[in-house]
Amino acid sequence: MNKEEAFAEIRKNLIEIFEIPEDDIKQDAKLMDDLGLDSIDAVDMMVQLQETTGQKVSPEQFENVVTVDDLVALVIELTEK
Repeated sequence: MNKEEAFAEIRKNLIEIFEIPEDDIKQDAKLMDDLGLDSIDAVDMMVQLQETTGQKVSPEQFENVVTVDDLVALVIELTEK
């Protein structure tokens, strides 16, 4: 999965699951500060990433995810395994 595909998938999930307005979803947007996600949303996002990539996401992998771009990088990393 390339960067554009990963961003499109994450954007779709943020819109559909978390009801984030599409215009708010930018690669440098902070998940908690800018998009209003909380720790429970983070768990839901981890589950969604596992479904998207078919790979298990560890808490350690997810703890450094702060921005949408960090999520994109994680999806790319997981799909390259």
